[in-house]
Amino acid sequence: MDSMKPRLLTAAIGIPAAILVLLLGEVFHFILFLVIGAFNVVMILEYLAAKQLHKNMKLFIPCAIYAFAQPTLLHFHLNLLTPYLFVFTLFVMMILFHKEISFSDAAFVTLGTIIIVFGMTSILVVPDRIHGYYILFFIITLGIPWIADGGAYFTGVFLGKHKLCPEISPKKTIEGFLGGTAFCIVSALVIALVFNSISMTLKLNIWIMLLLGVLISVVSVIGDLSFSLIKRSCGIKDFGSFFPGHGGVLDRFDSVIFTAPVVFFIAKFLPLLA
Repeated sequence: MDSMKPRLLTAAIGIPAAILVLLLGEVFHFILFLVIGAFNVVMILEYLAAKQLHKNMKLFIPCAIYAFAQPTLLHFHLNLLTPYLFVFTLFVMMILFHKEISFSDAAFVTLGTIIIVFGMTSILVVPDRIHGYYILFFIITLGIPWIADGGAYFTGVFLGKHKLCPEISPKKTIEGFLGGTAFCIVSALVIALVFNSISMTLKLNIWIMLLLGVLISVVSVIGDLSFSLIKRSCGIKDFGSFFPGHGGVLDRFDSVIFTAPVVFFIAKFLPLLA
């Protein structure tokens, strides 16, 4: 309950700011690429700081360049080249500075950076699969997992009794997970019904949206627990304090990193919008 006030304050400021960025990005797409790239860099900084590796410029600089550039380079069809160059550069650094960079540190950096950048870059890929509806896709990709997280939090606060995974995330409860799942499915249905009521041409497939609601509710928890496992192994509570009540940027986007690719693959192989 102590963190509820800063959470609500963060939402009151963050939601209008996000809407403004989306409205501008709908007209000037490069703004979205720059914003995602900047968020990538901040998340990489938080991730490396968990093991005090952010001060090692031989590791941080290649990660930061890759994280910022990948969203933009994606549109030049270099999405396969850039991860290779990133990993190649890290191995060169490890060879040249093998007394300063251990393989375990390089593996930690490589795994986290690729997962974060891949997940966040997926946010920019799906609009091409659904006829360029940037705002709609951002609402689906960001809104549904965040609503699930909020639903799980409030359900867990008021009804939570049985721990879901106490050794990794002591505050998560089975009741919270079920509440988050319900919020997730309902929000997916509401998004579909609202969009279909105002769109005169394209329609969201309600059944596929319900499928997305179920998948996102499960995958978002896995993403959250995965980064909680990393935090616990590094002996930290949060990755940062960028969002009061929520922690760092990575704490806020940990579930999205895992769920955005799910939305992409659903949109790629199923008629989500037709």
